[in-house]
Formats: sequence, structure tokens, C-alpha cells
Amino acid sequence: MEKLIMIKYGELNTKKANINLFLTQLKKNILFTLGDNNNLYFDKGRMFIELNENNEEEIINSLHHVFGIHEYFIAYKINTRDEKEICKNILDLIKDKSFKTFKVNTKRSDKKYPIKSMDFNKIVATSIFKEIDDIKVDIHKPELLINIEIRSDNTYVYFNSEKGLGGYPVGVAGKGVLMLSGGIDSPVAGYLAIKRGVKLECVYFESPPHTSIEAKNKVLKLAKKLAIYNNDIKVHIVNFTDIQMAIYKNCPHEYLITIMRRMMYRITEIIARNNNAKIIVNGESIGQVASQTLTSMNVINEVVKIPVIRPVACFDKLEIIDIAKKIDTYETSILPYEDCCTIFVPEHPIINPTFENARKYEEVLDYEEMIYNAIHNQEIIWIRSKESNNTFEDLL
Repeated sequence: MEKLIMIKYGELNTKKANINLFLTQLKKNILFTLGDNNNLYFDKGRMFIELNENNEEEIINSLHHVFGIHEYFIAYKINTRDEKEICKNILDLIKDKSFKTFKVNTKRSDKKYPIKSMDFNKIVATSIFKEIDDIKVDIHKPELLINIEIRSDNTYVYFNSEKGLGGYPVGVAGKGVLMLSGGIDSPVAGYLAIKRGVKLECVYFESPPHTSIEAKNKVLKLAKKLAIYNNDIKVHIVNFTDIQMAIYKNCPHEYLITIMRRMMYRITEIIARNNNAKIIVNGESIGQVASQTLTSMNVINEVVKIPVIRPVACFDKLEIIDIAKKIDTYETSILPYEDCCTIFVPEHPIINPTFENARKYEEVLDYEEMIYNAIHNQEIIWIRSKESNNTFEDLL
């Protein structure tokens, strides 16, 4: 028998004619995560990774962070479809397992195989009863579930499964730019976008000396958490000080957040287009703060033509926190370092801004030149999820 990991696709199976595109990207993502020294092959039904004595734990830990996998198993490949040989191999596999109840579940990918699945279950169960005493079949909650897949040339046997992350392989949906702040919401929004196959870059707005190096490092640490799922991540750090101070000095304070967000959107759209990204992603949640009322979102959104995706828009805060804890960003997000969205928050920010006022207040700002300078002088940091001289973009 050959020991390997069997991967099931789940949602990817709905792609029909396009499934090879998704599976090819999933293979690339797994190889990027594991390194190219792993023997991996697939068909439209399953993906397989060959194991050796030393890499099983490393591979399993890595697969926990790969989107596009429904579930996976430690499986055993038996190079025959003969029922007697299969029974013999199964008995070898379970002889050291402790169980009182079991169930056999057989699937035939080759429907021309002469023994029907239910009959094959009975054959295997009978052989087990002959060798092991004091056990019984439980079809509802067995202690040991024996899965058998009979394919065109061979047979696979596996037991308990590991749940995958689901979603789509990173990269199949194209690229997006995440507006990454130091808060709880934006890393969660990024994670959810990655889950749908979006390859992310990030933009972070800093305002030195009003924001600290600790705030910047906090965001880079959050980006590193996302890189585990994104394979690596490119962070655009934009100095927003001049723009923010110009807004503070020249615009009514109740409109500070509205105008500031409009400027951030303009900058993010240019960065997105310059990097072939199709969408902007952010962590806005309806009604959570003044700039996230529907009216505010509408006024702020006016300045960009690129789609803005808000994955947590309809989540409440506790739901967002639950995901943040799951992906290990929460403790970093609550570190007490202010970003530029919080340092100049007015006492009474407007919750129902108008297009007319926003445009009028912006007229006094020479913002096009300031935006150009901010983008021209941006700092770019690559954050790797693994030690490599190559970036994940090389695989896209």
C-alpha cells in the first residue's frame, strides 16, 4: 500500500467546464505552500499528495491554510480492485485501531465495476467480523468509518477526515487591493475576500508624526497573518500626512472623515489600477461608525469607478470578532496604537453628508498634486508566508 493525502474539492466541483482552471490554480497554491519537492497529481474528482516518512505533519499543517479544499484524508492506495486483496489490506490497516462500532462506506467512480457498493460494504464488513470479536455495525455514529473508493485502476481506503477551508483557490478571481487599517474589521474583510479566490495587495495610510512606528508595525503584523492564506502579500504604505492636515485646516470638521475617506478611495483606486487589481476591498460594516452609514458610503463611493467590495458589511461586531479570533488577528488588532482614521475624529462627524457639500469643500484643496506625491513616494513592503526568492505572482 502507498500512503498519501487525498483532497476533496467541494464547491469547485460545481465549476464543470472551468474546473481545470480552478484545479490547476489549487495545485500551484499547494505547491507554493509546500515547496516544489512534493509529488502532487489530480483529476476532476480528487487531488493526491504523496507522503514520505518525514513530511506528513508539515503537509497537514500547511493544508489548514489553503483555500479551495473541502476536506482531506490520510489515504492508502491499493493497486488492485480485487475484493479479497482489498479486504486483506483493510484488515492490516485497522488491526491496531481501538473501536467497538464501525461502518463501511464504498463508492465506485467506475460504475462498470461488477460489485455494487452496498454489496461491497457487506463483503468488507463480513471479513472484519471474521477477524475481530465483540464489535458491531453502527450506520449513524460509528467509532470507525471505513471509506473505500474503487476507481478505474486501483482502490483508495481512508478513515476520518480533516475539514478544509473551502472557498476558491487564491488567484482564480483576480487581484484586489485591501484598505488595511489597524482595526479588527479590515483583516477579517481581507480573509473573506481571499476565501473567494481574490489575490490581495494591501494599502495602509500612515500620518507621521501623528501615527507611530508601532501602528505601522501592527499593520505589517496583520498583513503577515493574511499572507498565510494569501501566500505572500504586497503592502503599499502611503504617507497621508499632508493630505490629512490640509483637510483638517480647510474643511468643516464634521466633514473631516467624509473628505478623508474620499481621498483614500482615490489613492487606493490608482494603486489598484497600477497593479492590475479589479476591486477595492475594505472592512466597512453598515452603521458601525459615521462614515459607514449608507448615505456616507454613497457619498464616499462617488469618487471611484472601480467596484468596492465590503465582505463584512452585514456582519455585526461580535461576528467579526469571532472570525478575527479564528484567524489570529484579534489580539494584534486591539493593540492600542492609533491609525490615521482615528487621530482626528471630530466630536460630531456628519452621518448624512451630501454630494454637493463634499465636492464644495474639496474645491479648496489642491488634492490632485498631493495624491500624486503620496503615490509617487509610497513605500512598498513584500511580506512572505515562506522563505522564497519568488513571489506568488510568478504563479498567476
